[in-house]
Amino acid sequence: MTPLQQRMIEDMTVRGLTPSTQHAYLRAVRELAAYYKRSPDTLSSRDIQRYLYMLHAERGLMYSTCNTIVHGLRFFYGTTLGRSAMHFTIPLAKEPSKLPLILSRHDIRQLVAAAESQRDRTLLQVTYNAGLRASEVVHLKIAHIDSRRMCLRIVQGKRQKDREALLSPRLLQDLRAYWRVYRPDPWLFPGRDGTQPLARKTAYLIFQRAKDRAGITKPGGLHLLRHAFATHLLEAGVDLHTIQRLMGHTNIQTTLRYFHVARQHLLKTPSPLELLDDPRFVDG
Repeated sequence: MTPLQQRMIEDMTVRGLTPSTQHAYLRAVRELAAYYKRSPDTLSSRDIQRYLYMLHAERGLMYSTCNTIVHGLRFFYGTTLGRSAMHFTIPLAKEPSKLPLILSRHDIRQLVAAAESQRDRTLLQVTYNAGLRASEVVHLKIAHIDSRRMCLRIVQGKRQKDREALLSPRLLQDLRAYWRVYRPDPWLFPGRDGTQPLARKTAYLIFQRAKDRAGITKPGGLHLLRHAFATHLLEAGVDLHTIQRLMGHTNIQTTLRYFHVARQHLLKTPSPLELLDDPRFVDG
């Protein structure tokens, strides 16, 4: 490990960046240095802008991937090297705004039914019914299930925030049935050796296998369950601020994306007056 790497790790650690974020930022700097075959502290802003252009225009990296790299480089040059943002700027790629695709309630039932084991089925149920991110569901512990207050405690979720997620009576019943079979401890969904939580990539594979078996063709991964949770709550009449709190969104604008999706769905639903005009509902 070079002295520069060590300095960057120390800077990230004292600022509370998660291990996954630290890994992504370090990788961004390492790959930049490897591209130019030079120490990154010798590169200019123009060098880096050319590199970013190459990533997007020639390698075809997604906007979100380029933005992650930009954040890592900004941290290294702005924080670790102390270069002023006024003299060193890296333009962020603007990510296209897209409405999330939503699984219907029927899709959810089919997906859960297609799971290969009780563990897989329970993992999908928890992810959907509590609206969790992949990293949050795999890091749940038995101690995080609060049956007295009927909630799941999400400890140090995204941006190191704690919050409480929904725990319905039906989900609690399913969790108890799961525990009686598997007896997990301390992780709710332990990895192979039992000492570490289930890997996120394994959770993704569980979702993808169930999705394929259910014949669901909508694109997207495990995060589709979180999107469905928020949209279905909106369709049921739950207010935006409650959903914002349950989802752990810092900005209400993030939650509003689901309002637009739910509104489109509701606009397609016939009104009672329209049903009266439908020949199928006219008395013979």
